Amino acid sequence: MEIFFEWIGYIASFIILVSLLMRSIKRLRVINLVGATLFAIYGYLIGAYPVLIMNAGIVLINIYYLVTMLKSEEYFEILRVKHYNNYLTAFLRHHKKALSQTFGNIHVQEGDQIVFILRNMFPAGLFIARPEGDRLHILVDYAVEAYRDFKTSAHIYKHAHDIFTDRPYKAFVTDVAKHPVHARYLRKMGFEPCAVEDGRCTRSF
Repeated sequence: MEIFFEWIGYIASFIILVSLLMRSIKRLRVINLVGATLFAIYGYLIGAYPVLIMNAGIVLINIYYLVTMLKSEEYFEILRVKHYNNYLTAFLRHHKKALSQTFGNIHVQEGDQIVFILRNMFPAGLFIARPEGDRLHILVDYAVEAYRDFKTSAHIYKHAHDIFTDRPYKAFVTDVAKHPVHARYLRKMGFEPCAVEDGRCTRSF
């Protein structure tokens, strides 16, 4: 039985260690909550009440901040920029490695629809699409790591009719995902399975 208790402690320690690797504050608190809960149970089982009390306190703190995050109303705004915008150039350069892994080499040009998604006035995401008749071909749909909870990009798709008003677009189209995580993301965003003939996925406006 003592070995079983020890394993609870090891697992709790590992989970808390993993939580500290998270860049998303929300994800950090969720994982840390699980680890602290296990540590509190571990403290109770071995009679280490200081461990129990401290981790019970951490559990309550995590719950408080998670509830606060869920209740807080976030402010979203779309900021349009041109292809020669200096901040866009700096953003692409700073996130070049992460962008290239998912979207390959990015070459923006005149006529591209380029918008930053501001989340509480922080540039949380970048969306670049190229008009192709009545469709928008997505070149970049990127959220910075701390804001990858689907809300950032979902704002684009939810308000597409209000954002892209220069012509009556009917659908978004995107190339086959190069990364499995991005493939799952496309499915969650409502894109249909990619067509075999042209290797593209579509989503209606």
